[in-house]
Amino acid sequence: MWENITQSPIIDVLDILIVAWLLYRLLLFVRNTRAVQMVAGLAILLVLSFVASSLGMIVVGRIIRSLQTVWVVAFIILFQPELRSALANLGMQRRLRALRGNDELPAEDEILKTVGRLSRRGLGALIVLEREVGLDRWLKTGTVLQAEITAETLETIFTVPAPLHDGAVIIRDGKIAAAGCTLPPTEREEIGYILGLRHRAAIGLSEVSDAMVIVVSEETRAISLVYDGEIKRGLSLEDLKTEIGRILVSKDRSKAKETETAST
Repeated sequence: MWENITQSPIIDVLDILIVAWLLYRLLLFVRNTRAVQMVAGLAILLVLSFVASSLGMIVVGRIIRSLQTVWVVAFIILFQPELRSALANLGMQRRLRALRGNDELPAEDEILKTVGRLSRRGLGALIVLEREVGLDRWLKTGTVLQAEITAETLETIFTVPAPLHDGAVIIRDGKIAAAGCTLPPTEREEIGYILGLRHRAAIGLSEVSDAMVIVVSEETRAISLVYDGEIKRGLSLEDLKTEIGRILVSKDRSKAKETETAST
């Protein structure tokens, strides 16, 4: 009964678009990760399975199909941290707003002034700049402040022995939303050998959100910027300002391009 129903061309096109989008998101997910080799191997198995089926190679086809099942299970087990980060990012509430305007950082001068002072004094700091992905989960781990962004306030928070100096400050909607927040450290083992907990926490948050995180090292006084799982270390204040501006502009251009594509 159902086999005689002719499928609409619109459904066919929609089917292809959905599969193409899913493949695109998969490629973005595995890009620059150790999962690339696993995905490539699985793709080869799929091609071999199709060839074996076309040529009527029954035994080879069964073996390859069995390997496909094992391959997928192994992928899930070996890359649990990456998959968890991706699902967390996908399921997290997105805030329908920009950071402030299109390409500006709220209270930029105050934040840069704070970073410069902390670096000179050798005080460690984690300053999170929330963007579209809401950070409520981690904001609740700290103390809610909703304070004006001033260099004096930020510097006081990170000055030892202030009770909130060890955690992160989260900037939201032009306010110091909370301080003393606990961030999720990255589970990438290779990073643990070269970076401390403060830097690993910054990278971990950037892996599950689109936040930018400014890090000041207590040991080296170096200034770093973390975004999208990548860290840029040893920045001057001018370099930091340039990098933040670049990220804001590139994100806005990407959103504008997506809007233009959707409208056409």
